[in-house]
Amino acid sequence: MYKKISLLVLMIASLSLSAQDEAAQLPEFELKKEDIRSQMEFLAGDFLQGRYTASKGNRIAAEYLASHLRAYGYESPEGAENYMQKVPFDASTPPQSSSMTVNNVELEATTDFLILAGPAVNAKAKGVFAGHGWVDEETDHNDYENLDVEGKVVFVLPGPPGSKDPSSILGAMRKKRKLAEEQGAIALVELYQLPFPWAMFANYFGGESLSLADEDEEAPSTITYAWLNKTDDLSFTDIQTAKKLKVNLSSSGFKRERVYCQNVVGVLEGTDPELKDEYLLITAHIDHVGVGSQGGQYTEQDSIFNGARDNAFGTIAMLNTAKALAAERPARSVIILAVTGEELGLLGSSYYADNPLIPLDKVIFNFNTDGAGYSDTGAISIFGWDRTGTNEMIQEGVKPFGLEIIADPAPEQGLFDRSDNVSFARKGVPALTFSPGFKEFDAEILKYYHQVGDEPSTIDYDYLTKYCMAFAHSCRMIANNPTKPVWAEGDKYEEAGKELYGIKP
Repeated sequence: MYKKISLLVLMIASLSLSAQDEAAQLPEFELKKEDIRSQMEFLAGDFLQGRYTASKGNRIAAEYLASHLRAYGYESPEGAENYMQKVPFDASTPPQSSSMTVNNVELEATTDFLILAGPAVNAKAKGVFAGHGWVDEETDHNDYENLDVEGKVVFVLPGPPGSKDPSSILGAMRKKRKLAEEQGAIALVELYQLPFPWAMFANYFGGESLSLADEDEEAPSTITYAWLNKTDDLSFTDIQTAKKLKVNLSSSGFKRERVYCQNVVGVLEGTDPELKDEYLLITAHIDHVGVGSQGGQYTEQDSIFNGARDNAFGTIAMLNTAKALAAERPARSVIILAVTGEELGLLGSSYYADNPLIPLDKVIFNFNTDGAGYSDTGAISIFGWDRTGTNEMIQEGVKPFGLEIIADPAPEQGLFDRSDNVSFARKGVPALTFSPGFKEFDAEILKYYHQVGDEPSTIDYDYLTKYCMAFAHSCRMIANNPTKPVWAEGDKYEEAGKELYGIKP
């Protein structure tokens, strides 16, 4: 009996040592926990003040990453200045006062409605419901057809028709406002139906805000743009079905100025004579939600939203992947892209996707790393499993480090469409997000997610080290595999992929 137990113990020990030996042979095994801890203590330290987009802390974080890419041997691509792609933003200061009534129902600013943009206004006007307020020539969709909105307040459902994910809804803001303005409306009001609390939305957009600048804009917009929350006295059904809508609207107006932030970009040439003309795009967002009222609920003792998990965790994984791939270059070329403005609606990645420094049809895959936190240190989570033909590559990537894969956790959250990977997916690039291990948004996740307590001292550094190595090795598997990732048949981004890469039916 004892001999059998001893033999079993020896077999288990042998298997364990075999796994350690396998990992020890990998370039990624050289990543050291002490180095990773130092990176976390810097990027998520109080000194960087929550890395809010266009803040000093955000710029310092960007310079930190650029200096490392330079040291690792990455090139600054054409169109970037010292690894920095300049991203233009409009910084807006909200009105000092605003009011709105609809059919004699008086609404409370911030609680019931929120004005997001526009000059000073003081108007009494008719209101009209206009579907989604959307026009698409390709599909012959026109919500304004046979509808007179001249001089009126237009109420619309959120986002483009059929869209439910927050990034698409928020990403449509500018176009919807422009469409309403072209029709002669004096104001556009979207009906709030996003899958997170109004208070969170109002907190993000109710104070000083940043939005991507329209560099082609000839003149400032003259239309007021607002969102309306559900109230007991005024339902969305009332607005959609009312024969008459009377609106009183006043605002002291927004102040606006142009500011600039940056994405960080570095390029590493691959080793294969043919495959080096193809690129693996590796992304993570470096911004967080800042300090005090920028971030949300804070205390007198601590008002800095350090963002250790979201997303210094992913930024460090990306940075150490850059180091590992430079130490032993893969067959394909690599783009390291640290984006800003994710917390404001995926703005930095959207800007890069619209203004790529390497043509997107040369990018075979976007591997993004981001997350709200972790509750399972024996696993990693993948947003978009089974969608790009990369399952086996990722399984091989994490296997040496003893990590399991949780496929598409918390499906009700729509996480694939809430991180920077979707900016490239929309363009047709196969894309996934590699995230820390969790199955649901439970108390362990919410304890730190966008909270002042998300600090370096709370991180499991053994897990973060393993996570970094697993991400680096998974990236290597994809960069070296001669088979290109491709959208699964029937995926909602499949047609965009075919168009991007010129794939004929």
